[in-house]
Amino acid sequence: MNSYAVFLRGVNVGGVNIKMAELKEALKSRPFSAVKTLLASGNVVLASELPAAGVKAEFEACLRATFGYDAWVVVLAAGRVAELVDACPYPADDTVTHSYVTLSSDTGILSELYVAGSALDGVELTRLGPEAVAWLAPAGGTLDSPFSKLSAKAKYKASTTTRNLRTLVKVRDAAELLATG
Repeated sequence: MNSYAVFLRGVNVGGVNIKMAELKEALKSRPFSAVKTLLASGNVVLASELPAAGVKAEFEACLRATFGYDAWVVVLAAGRVAELVDACPYPADDTVTHSYVTLSSDTGILSELYVAGSALDGVELTRLGPEAVAWLAPAGGTLDSPFSKLSAKAKYKASTTTRNLRTLVKVRDAAELLATG
């Protein structure tokens, strides 16, 4: 059995409202076990015998069928989430800046986003791996930050999602409990 973290794109924003209890209930009909939702922003840890691509396909199909929207998720092995958290050079808690990680199911799209973001003035990015880019935003100004605006473009919507580092730490901890428990 493999342990995974699943990150939903665009949940509880822009009119897509999903209660985590309803999501957990919907996932019962899929080949997942030990499903746990974290926070209201669409973070799930679960176990499955499927490979990551199979988890992605099943999860997206469940969201589309149950909640009726064009759903996309990024699926990472539990151990990979821990590696990405450890690789992030930015602080999880800081009063001046907030640390974010943009995750992607399409490494080519993330590479394109990374190159475009690196060309922006005043943007600090770190490539954590083929599926993740870490970046900083001023506290209170995340949505107005140049990289946030860039990553919100429609062409990145189907394959990327962003979480603050504090959220990734919580997901890592839950995924590690699932993997060892």
